[in-house]
Amino acid sequence: MKRRDFSKLTIASAFIGLNPLEILSASSNNKDQLKISLAQWSLNKAIKSGELSPLDFAKKARSFDIDAIEYVSGLYTNHTDTLKKISMQKLSKELLKRSDDYGIDNVLIMIDSQGSLASSNKKERLKAIDNHKKWIDFSYEIGCETMRVNLSGETKLDRWTENSIKSLTELSDYNKNINVVVENHGGLSSNGKYLSNVMSKVNIDNCGTLPDFGNFCIDGSPRACNEWYDIYKGLEELMPYAHAVSAKSYDFDDSGNETKIDYSKMIDIVKKAGYKGYIGIEYEGSRMSEDDGIIATKKLLEKLI
Repeated sequence: MKRRDFSKLTIASAFIGLNPLEILSASSNNKDQLKISLAQWSLNKAIKSGELSPLDFAKKARSFDIDAIEYVSGLYTNHTDTLKKISMQKLSKELLKRSDDYGIDNVLIMIDSQGSLASSNKKERLKAIDNHKKWIDFSYEIGCETMRVNLSGETKLDRWTENSIKSLTELSDYNKNINVVVENHGGLSSNGKYLSNVMSKVNIDNCGTLPDFGNFCIDGSPRACNEWYDIYKGLEELMPYAHAVSAKSYDFDDSGNETKIDYSKMIDIVKKAGYKGYIGIEYEGSRMSEDDGIIATKKLLEKLI
């Protein structure tokens, strides 16, 4: 057994009063069930304000009794000066050590601001590919099986499709141990039909999607959207290619139900697709605190799963 696996079992045993072998047996019996992870963006306010160090993400996840996490590159590059103080190599070693210490699995990393992979400017697109390859290496070093990218840089559908296919093919072939996935994250990528078409044409096992419950705004931003794609139709279209799922949440009523998204309907779509991986909590609300929003999302997912 790997040291991380044993560490995870030992820490979990302290929480629920079982010995590691009992937990291992239970984990084996539940291996085909949906699992819950925590997206680092759920804590972006605390990290940006300096209240929470991005290096303490694993520790924070353990406080919620969550044992799998999804990193956000921008919280180490754009929104903090972490990578100005240490190299990517040192950062990878530090994140791996801390996740090991708390028995946490690093399952995914979301990459932003590394160039436009769908750009029709060849020089710009190739530079973006090179930038993303560095993060593929980083993903492998910290044990993430999946890396999320964005498809931006082009507004004309035919060119966007062609450029996206080229970039995703090269990135997916770079390291077959890393899944390269695209999130519905604005513009053409938030159109489920368009993005699923790209996936069908790439047709590489380690290339797929990261369907997000809430990011189906095709004109504007989620908080000021002029046109929405049908979120339930979009999820159905993207799930056949999913290597991960993002459970976006904004607010909850007194019964614990999400007020903007029918979570029951969403989870039914996920289950009908035969998906067996992680569903990442990504709380983006403003009324509740980040901690309370994470806890509310976790409770609702546990109930529905």
